[in-house]
Amino acid sequence: MSSIHVWWVGVDAPDEPLLDGVTTEIARVFEVPVTRYHSGERPTDTLDVRRQQHHSTAILRWLKLHRPHDARKLLALTDVDLFIPVLTFVYGEALLDGPCAVVSTARLGPMAPRHEDAPRARARLAKECVHELGHTFGLVHCAAAACVMARSINLAAVDGKQATFCSDCRLFYLERLTQQGHDHE
Repeated sequence: MSSIHVWWVGVDAPDEPLLDGVTTEIARVFEVPVTRYHSGERPTDTLDVRRQQHHSTAILRWLKLHRPHDARKLLALTDVDLFIPVLTFVYGEALLDGPCAVVSTARLGPMAPRHEDAPRARARLAKECVHELGHTFGLVHCAAAACVMARSINLAAVDGKQATFCSDCRLFYLERLTQQGHDHE
């Protein structure tokens, strides 16, 4: 059975209820054990001083080296703004069919529980977490706009997605999960 670990690697202190909610949503969608990982280690040398953003691919490289030994998949959550060189920003990034993904809260809206937009921002975060973890299971971007695996080019696109896979992506995921389960027995 696959295990997913969720690790806060942000600058600010973690919002425990937010992380618990994300963990619960991931467990619901992926139907595998999901645990919170706690460590004070943080990625280094990922800040592009000129852009004042963190390079998400560099964070993924760091995560791959620091992944807990019992984590089949690792999702890192952060509050820093992420980018890849060809884009102004990204909500997250994953290693396709790999062990790690990272998602940032920086551009998804206010997460503070008492803020009026917090429920929408928290829903966006859950969707982006599922989306990036989907990539780690080999799923690519889906043409179905409502599928969680659809591209997230802006907040309207994120808001338009469901928090779950379409039937085709779900079937692919289940086949991949079964295959990966046999590969690691």
